[in-house]
Amino acid sequence: MAFKNFKVEIDADGIALVIWDIPNRSMNVLDETTVGELEEITKQTSADAAVKGVVITSAKEALSAGADLSMLRAMRRSYAQVLQDKGEVAASQMLFDRSRRFSLVFRAIETSGKPWVAAINGVALGGGFELALSCHYRVAADNPKTRLGFPEIKVGLLPGAGGTQRVPRIVPPQDAMLILLKGEAMTLAKAQSLKLINVVVPAADLIKTAKGWIRDGGKAVAPWDEKGFKPPGGPVFSKAGMMTFPASNAIYRRETNDNYPAARAVMSCIYEGLQLPIDAGLRVESRYFTQVLRSKAATAMIRSLFLSIRELNNGARRPEGLPATKVKKLAVIGAGFMGASIGYVSARAGIDVVLISRRQESADKAKARAKIVLDDMIQKGSVRESDRDVVLARIRATTDFAEIRDCDLIIESVYEDRKVKSDTYVKMQPLLKHGAIVASNTSTLPINSLAENFRDKATFVGIHFFSPVEKMMLVEIILGKNTSDVALATALDYVRQIGKTPIVVNDSRGFFANRCVLRYLSEGTEMLFEGVPPAMIENCAKMAGMPLGPLSLSDEVALDLRLKIMRATETDLGPAAINQADKRLMVELVEKQGRFGRKNGKGFYDYPEKGKGQKSLWRGLADLQPNHLDADAIDVEELKQRFLVVQSVEAVRAVEDCVITDPREADVGSLLGFGFAPFTGGTLSYVDFMGANTFVGLCNNLEAKYGPRFTPPKLLVEMAEKGETFYGRFAPS
Repeated sequence: MAFKNFKVEIDADGIALVIWDIPNRSMNVLDETTVGELEEITKQTSADAAVKGVVITSAKEALSAGADLSMLRAMRRSYAQVLQDKGEVAASQMLFDRSRRFSLVFRAIETSGKPWVAAINGVALGGGFELALSCHYRVAADNPKTRLGFPEIKVGLLPGAGGTQRVPRIVPPQDAMLILLKGEAMTLAKAQSLKLINVVVPAADLIKTAKGWIRDGGKAVAPWDEKGFKPPGGPVFSKAGMMTFPASNAIYRRETNDNYPAARAVMSCIYEGLQLPIDAGLRVESRYFTQVLRSKAATAMIRSLFLSIRELNNGARRPEGLPATKVKKLAVIGAGFMGASIGYVSARAGIDVVLISRRQESADKAKARAKIVLDDMIQKGSVRESDRDVVLARIRATTDFAEIRDCDLIIESVYEDRKVKSDTYVKMQPLLKHGAIVASNTSTLPINSLAENFRDKATFVGIHFFSPVEKMMLVEIILGKNTSDVALATALDYVRQIGKTPIVVNDSRGFFANRCVLRYLSEGTEMLFEGVPPAMIENCAKMAGMPLGPLSLSDEVALDLRLKIMRATETDLGPAAINQADKRLMVELVEKQGRFGRKNGKGFYDYPEKGKGQKSLWRGLADLQPNHLDADAIDVEELKQRFLVVQSVEAVRAVEDCVITDPREADVGSLLGFGFAPFTGGTLSYVDFMGANTFVGLCNNLEAKYGPRFTPPKLLVEMAEKGETFYGRFAPS
């Protein structure tokens, strides 16, 4: 048996060991070749009387990361072509047949008549875990890095090779829905407690244990194929079922606002599938999978949240021809919350870090914050005490600027004030070693203006982190007009070194992410001035797909910081550059009411002491509204549109201004940077999938009612006239 992606070895006991090892790839994925070879292996081992059973494992560090999403995108393109050539019926049948092939092959394993064992040596996600569940027994090597689960929901899909049918036949439906709808990876302990894994053994005993189960008479029949099988949660139409499904549907509505076709399909697959025999349930799953794969949400989310992120992480914007760099020692100047967090994530990535502050007390406090984060992770079991000690040993807290002399990269993260930053640059420049790169973590101040007094402007770049740094995956790299390719390459390499996703933008006030998110925050206050009830503002924003309402997000950003940004913008560009009514509101809240946001427990919301209840909208907000509209007379759909449109219009302006030059970066930046409705694929995908002409018409309607912030940019009007898309006109290489 000779295969490209598998090696098959049959031992003296007649047990076939199938070793999955795709050439020239770091991770096994389910692709057309893999499924074809698995199909043939299943046929051959089933027909060979000498084969007593099959063990499938991986030669790599993981079993599989799941399906090759590039293949799914290609299937979607084939569907579009057949749709054009032969019509909807033929196109849908083609997509159904191709996508169902994986499900049929896994079912063939399950009904082969030979016992199959999945010997899981590492990560098994998505289709890789579905393959394991189609085996009759699952053995896992004791590996703390192993994670199991179904992340498909995070890219707008559902498991399409049996996951929605086998999981609720192993665990109760409420647990199955959590597993499939959250998309979070499980530890081995969790999976074993749910009986998704049968046994965990030392890595050295993995294959021996798997073969031993077959030799000891392991059954080649899945529990749901045995007569009298009853699902663990009981029948759907039972007392337990009636307690589960209506409540789950309400939770689904609350959490998704019905914006995600895949989430709805998962619920339907479980509900319908549990009322059917397994083969009929698998057909139901395949039909829903085909339906979801055709959706705009799945197409957009696969492109932005998987393919584009992967391409950007792999250096799509890195200058060609420059050798890879690795930061060995980093200085962070400014040991506030952001500086401390930058130091922590860098130290965790193996970089020696110097935290520099004007006062030793502040520097020590910044290092202590790293210890607090690590101690919390130790309590959760995700970090060992020895790991914490290693990370802390890499961080040096000091007031001595001379410590930057041997640093490869220096990140300035001082107070957001041009003079404070300028004074810092004057102090550091004589101490820089040759070739050192200097970056500012400014959130809004243009890089070109900060670099004016910098001696070697080619070495100066912006590296803008988002808070909280430990959790936020996006980093904006801002190019000044003199920033060199070496500085850009170093910044990109550093961002990937610490495990973040970079986007590259040209210099502009607010860069890209903050330009868009400030429009979102301002739209919330515009609605407040109009008289929309505050709770309605917040709820409609979340219904539109935003993770936080604009008032809540303003509190997270900090109201006093919003006021500082407004004043800095007004100083530089004049009164017309900002919304004066918005500024007056911030002055009222910050300077007259002492409400700074979450950080002092008072903002648009009132915040209880830690652990003592939930936040609630400040009752005094109503007194600050000049008008009060009747909630029943307000168009909810229009409110939702306003939140998304105002951000997308600003993203288009960023393209028109050449701040953004690659649509992937606008979409990834909007999704990872400020949580733009994920089901849209991002700010520019939102426009592309709606169609530029339709979007311009929507902008014109909103402009007529609410003003020039909705005016469609000339670029967009031109694209609408030509029938263009952003991914067509500005196609990434």
